[in-house]
Amino acid sequence: MRPAEGCLGLLLVIAAPVQAQDEQTWGDDAWGGDSWAQDAAGPAIHGFYEAALGGRLQDDPALAEDKTLAEVRAHLEWAADKGAAHYSLKGDLYADAVENGVKLDLREAMVQLTPLDWLDLQVGQQVSTWGTGDMLFLNDLFPKDWKSFFAGRDETYLKAPAPSIRISLYAERFSLDLVWTPVFEPDRYIDGERFSYFSPLSGTQLAVPDGKLHADEPNAFPQDGEFAARLSGRQQSLEWALYGYRGFWKQPLGLDKHGEPTFPRLDVYGASLRGPLAGGIANTEIAWYEGKDDAGDNPRTPNDQLRWLVGFDHELVPNLNGAVQYYLEWTQDYDQLKLSSPDAYRPDELRQVVTLRLTWKLMRDNLTLSWFNYYSPTDQDYYLRPSLSYRIDDHWTLSSGANLFGGDAPHTFFGQFEDGSNLWARLRYGF
Repeated sequence: MRPAEGCLGLLLVIAAPVQAQDEQTWGDDAWGGDSWAQDAAGPAIHGFYEAALGGRLQDDPALAEDKTLAEVRAHLEWAADKGAAHYSLKGDLYADAVENGVKLDLREAMVQLTPLDWLDLQVGQQVSTWGTGDMLFLNDLFPKDWKSFFAGRDETYLKAPAPSIRISLYAERFSLDLVWTPVFEPDRYIDGERFSYFSPLSGTQLAVPDGKLHADEPNAFPQDGEFAARLSGRQQSLEWALYGYRGFWKQPLGLDKHGEPTFPRLDVYGASLRGPLAGGIANTEIAWYEGKDDAGDNPRTPNDQLRWLVGFDHELVPNLNGAVQYYLEWTQDYDQLKLSSPDAYRPDELRQVVTLRLTWKLMRDNLTLSWFNYYSPTDQDYYLRPSLSYRIDDHWTLSSGANLFGGDAPHTFFGQFEDGSNLWARLRYGF
């Protein structure tokens, strides 16, 4: 873990888009898709109302609040075609009893144009995603919402929106996607307001009001924008992609000369492959993280890293799907890091994480049982995500589950959130 104040290191485990479990194409997956999509006939409004509640399984000495989720939410989606343009709006209005307020989350406000047969434009607030990992992120540096993920909101909310311009160009054998975010959009990271975090500077868990993580975000236009590119194609049944990113670490993993948290500059270069293997789908992805503010000897900024992922997804028996992944994170210039960083909280040179996902559909697909877990044999910590979803009828859905953290040490990536382990339940009415 880096020595930045309150650094979660979420990018030390996870870093590029969440992929839907059954996605098999390079197009936008379920995170950017419309689960309440309209037909082409004309404008329509869809959405849902939802009540959600979640609470800790044990006391957190750093936080007085026992609830991790307590809200009533209205989600609305509107779309229409006007001439050659397609317009879409998606937003959430919700009353949050944990953070005590009524909030608006504008998830999409976008116009889509196809000026040429080989060119698409998407302009406005939107969710972007790409990559091959399942809950592991390498080449997707689009913003994530870790508060929602840990609290038990729908997994869709892990992907956060950003105001961007996306250009997609299509050729016979490949396509090119370019995404420009004019001003840096960070993750919605854990800052001590809903979950406490471990501070390597103080050696303790911190939370509101004394430990909320505040960091000045790069916000100058246009020099503090972000640029991401993907070149992708298919060779027979094999899908391939090359990625590039220029911007900043998505969480404040650095410190300035005054000891204040910062977002260091970052370049990322990567590639991925996915295709059928042994009756299932195999994928591999690699990414090189190159910090622009460090040569490996500055403990105030993250070292360069090489990240690698391999996964396999297979239907074990009818209606029961299983998927495994192995992730490796190799910190560069480690000898320099050992000279400049204390032993107590220094990350392993080769950090490893394995995941397992099981999805079982029953009762004519009305009941879905799901299990997902992270386990790090190097950090000796874990994160378990069991859940179930029952579709009562065409409108009503009941979901419940848990977020369970643990580890041998209080400062490791998942171990720091042990006191944030929680149970949650959601009741949704869709229309």
